[in-house]
Amino acid sequence: MGKALLLRRALLALPHSLSQEAVVEPEEEDPGSEQGRWFGYHAGQTLFHVLQVVLGYLLMLAVMSYNAWIFLGAILGSTLGYFL
Repeated sequence: MGKALLLRRALLALPHSLSQEAVVEPEEEDPGSEQGRWFGYHAGQTLFHVLQVVLGYLLMLAVMSYNAWIFLGAILGSTLGYFL
């Protein structure tokens, strides 16, 4: 996210024409709104990671029951999920 912001600021600093008058400083955004967006994005990623870990451990528990049908169901579900 930092690289994209840096690129955006660099592109905004480029002049629209070759005249010196077109060179203006880009307006600064409110740092509070950027921090709020970053927090929401990071919180969403964290919750998604927790969900993946919990489902992974539940799947491992099911497969370790040594039931062939549960194992085949887990493999089929994983294959279908990846395909979709």
